[in-house]
Amino acid sequence: MTEVKKTAAGGAISRRTALKGLAAAGATGAGLGAMPGFVPYIQAQSSAPIKVGFQVHRTGIGAAYGRWYDRTTLAAADLINEMGGINGRPVEIVAEDDGTDPKRGAEVVEKFASQLGCDVGFGTLFSHVVMGSAPRAGELKLPYFVVSEGHHVASGALNRWTIQPGICDVKSQVLAMAPFVSKNLGKKATMIFPDYAFGHDHRDFFTAAMEAQGAEVIKHIAIPPTETSYSKYFPQIPRETEVLYHVMVGPGVLTFVKELGEFFGPSHPPIFGFLDSLEAVDLNSPGLEFLDGTYFWEGMPRYLQSDAPDPVKFYRDRVGVDDNGASASDPKDVSTFAHMFGCWETLFVMKKGMEAAGYQTTADRQKLIEAVEAMEEMPFGDEHPQGRKVFNGKTHQVFGPQYISKVEGGKLVVQAETTAEDSFYPDEVDYTTQSF
Repeated sequence: MTEVKKTAAGGAISRRTALKGLAAAGATGAGLGAMPGFVPYIQAQSSAPIKVGFQVHRTGIGAAYGRWYDRTTLAAADLINEMGGINGRPVEIVAEDDGTDPKRGAEVVEKFASQLGCDVGFGTLFSHVVMGSAPRAGELKLPYFVVSEGHHVASGALNRWTIQPGICDVKSQVLAMAPFVSKNLGKKATMIFPDYAFGHDHRDFFTAAMEAQGAEVIKHIAIPPTETSYSKYFPQIPRETEVLYHVMVGPGVLTFVKELGEFFGPSHPPIFGFLDSLEAVDLNSPGLEFLDGTYFWEGMPRYLQSDAPDPVKFYRDRVGVDDNGASASDPKDVSTFAHMFGCWETLFVMKKGMEAAGYQTTADRQKLIEAVEAMEEMPFGDEHPQGRKVFNGKTHQVFGPQYISKVEGGKLVVQAETTAEDSFYPDEVDYTTQSF
């Protein structure tokens, strides 16, 4: 019977066909290697795939992110395989739903290491799931590449096996944003944020960043993650508020923004939001008209900008989004564009690290972590389309550009771009001094 193997994109290739190809390759030698599209897996010591355990939020509060993390991950894996894989071996994405739940997250990590034979774990977004999963990854000595935004990695709260090389953390983001907010929007801010680790990071770091600019946060409004209606919180906003800062996530975000507009009506203070509050949401949805003229942080601009360079266009085409950042096949399916690039870039960091380490088996996992720790500059290009980055091997955290956009006519138009250096802060940990 012919064994059928799934590719990263979900297509099927028979084992018999693959073996015929390998036999032919052995017979024709270097001539075949020069043919267009040839994938030189036969050059590897092992032809077995490198298994990337993809911890994906298919269900739960992070499902919208999970859907687009999945698409971006598969697109990156397909491109890596077209390039010849990693060390001559194909990449196989092994996906498991963690339900956006910390307990299930730890169970998924266990499954990757103990049952599924994965080389690495990858993909987690929500901070509480990272915090619940990373300790188990450390115990299992499983390289754990997270694509979150929390400060948990760089704070030293986790372990040497956990690393965040493809997306910036909240602390660096708000440090880069605060000067623009305080200078252009207002000195007295009120913050609305989710009442868990991710929101607490925003609360703490933005408050400190505003104070460093000679501004202040005069009110913190924390909203439970299970809340479905938000109007009762808005009367807490002080009248002297000069700028309103919001960052909400999850399935209730559209309700949150609509109710915010209903509360203020046509008159409201300048508003600065993190696009987390509107990821996967069409800005032209009924009830969002009041957002016109307000500002947002974006990790990567959702709408194709008029001056977009080629690597940005290449990335957008490969992941399948249109000029508005929605699915190319369904304009109503809006992407989580400000975050999902982290999956793409992390997989390419993983590829570079494995190649530098000469990775062949799980016995080389420590070498992989050490190889990534040695990285520094990550130049802008097809592998890093979000922008140039600088990686700090001591803190296991990457630093890169941030984008400030304004809603104009139902679209986000970039107003300012910061640099990686704008987001630097003093090291809080040196993982390289810790044992494995």
